[in-house]
Amino acid sequence: MATIAEKVARPEIRQTQCFIGGKWIPSASGKTFDTLHPATEEVIAQVAEGDAADIDLAVDAARAQFDGGEWSKLSARERGNLMLKFADLLEEHADELAALETLDNGKPINDARAGDIPLVIQCIRYYAGWADKIQGDTIPIDGEFFCYTRREPVGVVGQIIPWNFPALMAAWKWGPALATGCTVVMKPAEQTPLTCLRMARLAQHAGIPDGVINVVPGYGPTAGAALVKHPGVDKIAFTGELATAKIIQRAATDTMKRLTFELGGKSPNVIFADADLEAAAAGAHTALYFNQGQCCCAGSRLFVEDRIHDEMVDRLTDMNQQRKLGDPFDPETEQGPQVDQAQFDKIMQYVEYGKEDGAKCVSGGERFGDQGYFVEPTLFTGVTDDMRIAQDEIFGPVLSVMKFSDIDEMVARANNTNFGLAAAVWTRDIGKAHQFAKQVRAGTVWVNCYDVFDSAAPFGGYKESGIGRELGAAGLDAYTENKTVTVALS
Repeated sequence: MATIAEKVARPEIRQTQCFIGGKWIPSASGKTFDTLHPATEEVIAQVAEGDAADIDLAVDAARAQFDGGEWSKLSARERGNLMLKFADLLEEHADELAALETLDNGKPINDARAGDIPLVIQCIRYYAGWADKIQGDTIPIDGEFFCYTRREPVGVVGQIIPWNFPALMAAWKWGPALATGCTVVMKPAEQTPLTCLRMARLAQHAGIPDGVINVVPGYGPTAGAALVKHPGVDKIAFTGELATAKIIQRAATDTMKRLTFELGGKSPNVIFADADLEAAAAGAHTALYFNQGQCCCAGSRLFVEDRIHDEMVDRLTDMNQQRKLGDPFDPETEQGPQVDQAQFDKIMQYVEYGKEDGAKCVSGGERFGDQGYFVEPTLFTGVTDDMRIAQDEIFGPVLSVMKFSDIDEMVARANNTNFGLAAAVWTRDIGKAHQFAKQVRAGTVWVNCYDVFDSAAPFGGYKESGIGRELGAAGLDAYTENKTVTVALS
């Protein structure tokens, strides 16, 4: 994947208004909000603050396209071809999009350029290939009848995405929606609206009809709530916190919207003594500290077999001490800032909880520098399953290391959480790996690897980690209705 060798200049910010029906317009109220660069805490742009009035306009635009506009008249193959043109434009603007991601989110430029943006492009291309392959079945029923099913688009989809992977989360939502023939109203996270707005412009340049993709920046209690309650919206797809998903679930009951949620996690990452310890240590380090720990599937609970515990802690501590924090536009930077002050404060509070509850902080635990929302890579040992740092999703660079002695004990402890998004196991014993994969209650299990993503592989969670799946063929299910047609033959 492409990487960047020299320090990158800040990108031009081109789009900051609402994108509704193919037009860039200020919010109906005229309000704006600041978006910050989290490495310096400076305001980089004022973005239109949409609310219920803007959501109304966006839903009307999406509804018109879905119910009888140009989009509804295109063949599936034509939709797929437009998506391929969109992916080509994303690739052409990959450097710009990566720089926007770094500016708005604070993630290191090479993480954005080598990771996020290539996966964005892959996702749109993957679902472009699905557009003309979404098929029904013929069913042999009793009697003189011909029975078949049609998979039809669910309609107007409201999509609400988080701030940790802004461009990628937009692609995960847009890909299956466009492939199935839905239209979209998206509310990006207020912390990171810039890449989503830019991508909407590129979709327009690719020829995707106006009104198919609409973007309304704003806050959850106003723009987000209006989107969830709107009677013209057929489905809500949400990625974010469990508490917010529960609010959405209650608010959507009046209109019986279809709902899919990709929520948080407290993922167990298990290292057996027979593993390749060098690979396991590197994998465990990436599993937690990648993206500043701001990953829903972060391996935040590291279970290490007791006889290699100390060695593993030493390896991870050394990696933390060598990790380079700083300017995210510097290609040598490995860890950037947390996304905002609120997230920084939450993480630092959990560091204090860990100390109060009796865990030992052997690495980090402090703010890095005096500007920006930087947190040192932090590692706790002596963590027990009931501690707050072992139970709550911190969403930051705080790793809890715990000992175990046998697989049955470890599986029970791994499952001792309300979440079930991801898990991993490191071992040379393939039987043991399959046993763990079978018993752990998680939507994704990695064996001798971590954070391996592909648009073809479904992703989602058990328990309070979500409802439904994104990516892969399974990701299409939530964007289609299954219609049965029965025809009398006599």
